[in-house]
Amino acid sequence: MTPKTIYIAFRDTRNRSWAPADALHVREDLYEIIDCRGDGAATQFREGAVVKCRLQRLPAGDALVAYETAS
Repeated sequence: MTPKTIYIAFRDTRNRSWAPADALHVREDLYEIIDCRGDGAATQFREGAVVKCRLQRLPAGDALVAYETAS
């Protein structure tokens, strides 16, 4: 399975900024984060988390963005 790039918000930033992360598609809108390319401790989600993602417009264009952990 080939990883996809998703984006994870940094915590505690006034201006929303994003860290790219490699993630494996689990099913539907669920992805498992396998490698956060930003400072993983400062991002909203960490490696190993299964997150829900949706398409969102970012400054560089449309991208998959993690918005909550899967329950």
